Amino acid sequence: MLTVDFDQFPISPGDRVLDLGCGFGRHAFELYRRGAHVVAYDHSLDELREVATMFYAMTVGGEVPAGATAKVVRGDVLALPFPNASFDAVIASEVLEHIPDDERAMAEIARIVKPGGKVAVTVPRWWPEQINWALPGEYQHTPGGHIRIYRGDQLVSRLEATGLEVRGQHHAHALHSPYWWLNCTFGRQSLPSRTYNKLLVWDIISAPWITRTAEKLLNPVMGKSLVVYADKPSSQTGRKRAAA
Repeated sequence: MLTVDFDQFPISPGDRVLDLGCGFGRHAFELYRRGAHVVAYDHSLDELREVATMFYAMTVGGEVPAGATAKVVRGDVLALPFPNASFDAVIASEVLEHIPDDERAMAEIARIVKPGGKVAVTVPRWWPEQINWALPGEYQHTPGGHIRIYRGDQLVSRLEATGLEVRGQHHAHALHSPYWWLNCTFGRQSLPSRTYNKLLVWDIISAPWITRTAEKLLNPVMGKSLVVYADKPSSQTGRKRAAA
């Protein structure tokens, strides 16, 4: 289940791309399939082990183009162990809402992207997330869980404060919003949650036209995730703007 739209965030073979806070690797795997040099970065050693195992299986299974590479790196989002301007692109999907010093994390992202490179950031959308926090349950109290709710303009302004230029945004995963509302109301193991989860699994595996069409229509209204795309200006662009 991809949150980033690769039609709006094109990756070319040979691009060096960081999947920041990769989790179990859904975007990292897609980047690898597209022929990128992928670095999957996270703090969870258990999750990175699973990602590394999948990278190996993809390689052995012939799922990736010749020349593509992939590795996992464990570390802190606030102190990335990479030189300035070392990546063509960075994805940070469902990460920043967990980070106390999110502005520092954004500055690190901007630092490691090459001039002319690009960034995709996704976070929970404001109003579906407000409902999750308002409902009973431990959603916002889970250790390592969400510590803030972003408004779209707030996320854009913080990214632009690092020098990135936001060029587009959209919403995704409308069908997932009710799932989390059910979890917060009844619990993840409740009958309503488990029943709805079966619908989501069916949708992910089969991609039937009825759910794909429904989600496309509903995303602008109740998409669970906000996806923002930004570019790092090239040095030449920066000089022209300074002169202007």
